[in-house]
Amino acid sequence: MATPPRSIRSSSLTKFSYNENTDNPSDTRNVLLIVTALITAVTFQAVVNPPGGVWQDNKDGHKAGRAIYSDQKEAFYTFLISNTLAFSTSILVLVSLTYRFPFQVELWTSILSMFVTYASALFAIAPDESVRFRYLLATASVPFGIRGLMEIYKWWKTKRM
Repeated sequence: MATPPRSIRSSSLTKFSYNENTDNPSDTRNVLLIVTALITAVTFQAVVNPPGGVWQDNKDGHKAGRAIYSDQKEAFYTFLISNTLAFSTSILVLVSLTYRFPFQVELWTSILSMFVTYASALFAIAPDESVRFRYLLATASVPFGIRGLMEIYKWWKTKRM
C-alpha cells in the first residue's frame, strides 16, 4: 500500500490536535480526565496482575505471589520503573485536573489510598533483591518534581519582569 502524500498525513494529524481558539477548556479537561483515568487503571492493573502472572506455590526457590517475570531482572526492573513513572504521572495529571473540585478531601483520600495500594502491590510481587525501592520512590516523585520546578520557574520569570 502506498504512503499517502505528506500534506494528507499532516492534515490528518492536525485535524485532531488541540486548538486553543476553538476547543472548549471544559471539554478538553474532560477528555484529559478520561485518558488519564484509563492510564491510571492500566498501570495499576499491570502491578496487581504483572505480565506472566505470579508464582502459585513455594517451589524451586520461588515464593508464592511473586511475579514470574521477575526472574528476568533487567526487563522486570525496566517494567517496574516505566510503569511507576506512567502511574505517578497520571496521578499528577488527575490531581491537577481536579484541583478545587467538590469533595476535595475524599478525592485526595482516594488518590493517596490508591498510591499506597499500588506501592504495596508492587512490593508484594517484587522479590526484595531485584528491586531497589529507593529508585522506584525516586521514579514516582519525578513528575511531581518536574511540575514543581516548572511552577517555580514560571513564578521566577514573572517576578523578574
